[in-house]
Amino acid sequence: MKKYFLLSILTLLTITSCKKELTFKDIAFEQKAKIPNKYGSPKGTVTIPFAKNKSVIADSINKNIFLTVQKVVYNEDVPKTFKDYNDLLSDFVSRYDKMLAENPGEPFGWTTEVTGKIKHQSVQVINFEISHYTFTGGAHGYGALESLMIDPLTGKKIPNSKLFKDENAFRTFAEKIFRIKNKIPFGKSLNENMFMFENDKFQLPENYFFTDGGLLLYYNQYEIASYAQGPQQLLLTYQEANPFLAIK
Repeated sequence: MKKYFLLSILTLLTITSCKKELTFKDIAFEQKAKIPNKYGSPKGTVTIPFAKNKSVIADSINKNIFLTVQKVVYNEDVPKTFKDYNDLLSDFVSRYDKMLAENPGEPFGWTTEVTGKIKHQSVQVINFEISHYTFTGGAHGYGALESLMIDPLTGKKIPNSKLFKDENAFRTFAEKIFRIKNKIPFGKSLNENMFMFENDKFQLPENYFFTDGGLLLYYNQYEIASYAQGPQQLLLTYQEANPFLAIK
């Protein structure tokens, strides 16, 4: 009788554990500079999805999201480690306070805004979209999108090279579609048609997004074109992309 009781308890615990699915809840952080200016109160804000329930996997996901946000907010050549989002944003606004102290009376614009969301979720991948905009003076600010691919079974980041069965074959196919879209025949220079590819050779983007319409190849401003031209996008239907995809 005791044996059956223990077996029942173990079964119940297993069922309960299986029901504990990975979930996400949006969390927000904000830090303001001490001294406002004519542009308003300089501040940094972050709103991102926070993974819960499956502790080891969730911790890994949250760490990878934080590292992505840290990269776009800090954006300095000197490496630095931050404890959490509040620490990261405090550093951002403190740089404004320092600059203002060194240049009193100068009305610097100063803001950073980061928003994250789940773009796509399957048994193989969770695709996060991290949208960010930063203005620290000058003619204009800079906005961009970052894609973060996560393995939902481990919480680890999936590098772009692992998205494809054969990245070189995919590059060749993507260039064909890119040239057709932009009406640039093979043999003709890409850069003579307003693009800025290194060595005038087609390159795959740093960011991919799984969308309802297909796989989006997303080039941020300055990646392959000027600021005035804006981000460049190439959407491949899943019918086109699936033969090359190792993860969907």
